[in-house]
Amino acid sequence: MDWDKLRIFHAVADAGSLTHAGDTLHLSQSAVSRQIRALEESLNVTLFHRHARGLILTEQGELLFDATTAMVKRLDATAARIRDSEDEVFGELRVTTTTGFGTLWLAPRLPKLFKKFPGLKIDLMLEERVLDLPMREADVAIRMKEPSQADLIRRRLMNIRMRLYASPEYLAEFGTPKTMDDFSQHRLICQHAGTAQVAAGALLVAELMSHDIPSTFTVNNYFGVLQGVLNHLGIGVMPDYITEDFPQLVRVLPETESIEVPVFLAYPEELRHSKRVAAFRDFVTEEIFQFRKAHQD
Repeated sequence: MDWDKLRIFHAVADAGSLTHAGDTLHLSQSAVSRQIRALEESLNVTLFHRHARGLILTEQGELLFDATTAMVKRLDATAARIRDSEDEVFGELRVTTTTGFGTLWLAPRLPKLFKKFPGLKIDLMLEERVLDLPMREADVAIRMKEPSQADLIRRRLMNIRMRLYASPEYLAEFGTPKTMDDFSQHRLICQHAGTAQVAAGALLVAELMSHDIPSTFTVNNYFGVLQGVLNHLGIGVMPDYITEDFPQLVRVLPETESIEVPVFLAYPEELRHSKRVAAFRDFVTEEIFQFRKAHQD
């Protein structure tokens, strides 16, 4: 198949419009239309359903678009590797992690990374959904479980636990629970059951809910849980890494906590020699080392 026609087809399928694709490709609408028609004739199929509001892929068009999308991602990965052959660390690095870890632990530490590598561009994608690294939905992932996808390089960064925290102001007004049964006098702040979350946190919340808790405030990520705790709404279930940056929080029922949750950093095998990935990996590893050291002292 003609590579140029495939490139034009991909742009049209992505834009859903001959005009918009032409603007992206710097071609006239008629030139784009001719190339699509020629591709359809060479394959002897119809790739688009045409209607007044734009173009919709046919079943055959969907198959071809899947193939061109994979090609584009592989080409982007190759271009990234070529750029990484330079000595300087620069360019875009797409990092995905959970909303809680990304906002509460990673983002506050990124100024150190940018100071060391001012030419680096970080695209931080906060997703509870696990993105597909081999398909280049992201370059690097930090996740609260070991990645199951093949062809990934993975490094265990640390272990965390879900624990109970409250503000001093809340405890001064409502008292500090001494046993689980005392939760009948308190409000619990946690992620709601339908939220994608680590199993250890969900199990701890389920245990707490079995103690006749009269009032709850549920959120879909730990950033929201933290805001509830900081605003004295109740006692929150949160990962222990939060305490470093919010030392005013009081741990409640210290004997109550989840099992250990592993934190992994992962990236595709094809980015093994990427200087951008190496710079980010080494930065996070050093920050984790300092974090552990601070908590051991």
